[in-house]
Amino acid sequence: MMKTLFARLLAPAAAAILAVCLLGALPAAHARNDAAPATVGTAAAAPADAPAPAQHASANADSPYGIGALWAQSDAVTKAVLAILVIMSMSSWYVIVIKLLEQSRMGRQARQVDDAFWSASSVQAGTAKLAEGSPFRFIADAGVHATEKHVGLRGKVDFADFVDLCIHRATERVQRRLSNGMSLLATVGSTSPFVGLFGTVWGIYHALTAIGVAGQASIDKVAGPVGEALIMTAIGLAVAVPAVLGYNWLLRRNVAVMDDVREFSGELHSVILAGSATA
Repeated sequence: MMKTLFARLLAPAAAAILAVCLLGALPAAHARNDAAPATVGTAAAAPADAPAPAQHASANADSPYGIGALWAQSDAVTKAVLAILVIMSMSSWYVIVIKLLEQSRMGRQARQVDDAFWSASSVQAGTAKLAEGSPFRFIADAGVHATEKHVGLRGKVDFADFVDLCIHRATERVQRRLSNGMSLLATVGSTSPFVGLFGTVWGIYHALTAIGVAGQASIDKVAGPVGEALIMTAIGLAVAVPAVLGYNWLLRRNVAVMDDVREFSGELHSVILAGSATA
């Protein structure tokens, strides 16, 4: 499926490049045929007219092709597309780094639960040993508060069901918080290739416009716009691939983290019920 998508994205650019190369080869061939009967004197004079090495360096420095030239020569639409792709890339990498740090912190907190919480004398004492802001402390607090709120109308609900409801609600909130930012990665991974494809189409449009204005399909008239189109396609794919890989990787890590959270929730529910039975 991914190969089919890449083929659809790259087919317009490949067709445009082939057409430009075929059209640009015709004037170059006529120019070579016209310049064939050159005289010996002209050939001898050619080395004298050759540019100096410094002139070659200046020409390379002022080359109209490259990333810098792309930004300097592009119009507002191309700059907007490039800025959108840069923002998408920065956002996806920010989410990837933040989620990795969050998952690593939750892994350390899960080990803290094993070392501190279950060795405490009561649920309240074990909750106090957990770090502030920890999802495990949030769930433990929800379980403790469930025992305190089981009065009035709530008291008509079975105690085990009410505690399970409160702990389950807290667990679901932890999962939603852990999933924050994943939709951004999915959006960037699915839309950035098409944003780059829009830049490709816009660059091909400029290439065709340059051909129409110049009245000839010389390569110097269309190389810049076609190169701009190819760069946009490459940038779009470069933004999409890390976002897709990061999304799949973080999703698998989220599953492992939530396994620890759900295990803690189930054991906490059993401990609270056991404590209420012996109270």
